[in-house]
Amino acid sequence: MTRLKTLRATGMAGALFSTTILAAAVVASIATADTPVPSTAPPAAAAPVATKASSALSIKSVRRTVLAGRRVVVRGALRPAGSGRAVSLQVGQTGGGWTTVDHARTDHRGRYVLAWRASHTGTMRLRVHFGGTRELQSDRQLGGTARVYRRAVASWYGPGFYGQHLACGGTLTAGMLGVAHKSLPCGTKVTLHYRGRTVRVPVIDRGPYVGGREFDLTAATKQRLGFGSTGTVLTTR
Repeated sequence: MTRLKTLRATGMAGALFSTTILAAAVVASIATADTPVPSTAPPAAAAPVATKASSALSIKSVRRTVLAGRRVVVRGALRPAGSGRAVSLQVGQTGGGWTTVDHARTDHRGRYVLAWRASHTGTMRLRVHFGGTRELQSDRQLGGTARVYRRAVASWYGPGFYGQHLACGGTLTAGMLGVAHKSLPCGTKVTLHYRGRTVRVPVIDRGPYVGGREFDLTAATKQRLGFGSTGTVLTTR
């Protein structure tokens, strides 16, 4: 009887051991199935990025001295050469920034002509802009300045007034550069142009008080311009 109990106990223990082994194998199989297998495939190559060719704007000529109402003309070329590429003329603003005033397209040699009809006087900063294409990078080229003038009648004064007090302060001397004007604020810079010569001088006095004349030039200003006694000058104010 005792032997029979022993055999039964041994049999039950063996069955329990077998069941444990089988369960462990099943769990290991499930864990292996759920665990992702690291990929050994090489990473996909990045798509190549298309690069644009560089472009270069050049300015060949600028009409820099014009009367109000006339056209400021800018000529140049875009390289590499090609027709139909859009370029624009821009004018600098007093507070910063640029305003586009004309558009054109290049010819087969890359040449362009841009023009702007200036409606008011002053000294204007110029720039040519190319916005780029799918193949070419954008570019900008500064074009310096253009002066837009109007006509004004002027005279001059000097001898007989040297040593006298000026309305804007100080005393008049033979070598002093400046102009007298009835209303422009003292110190205002005025650019004057006469027969190919240009000077930029301040308002230093009041006058002239002879009918129809807008400016009285000092003797030194008159000499710089090669101006006569009375006549017409070009002014940016």
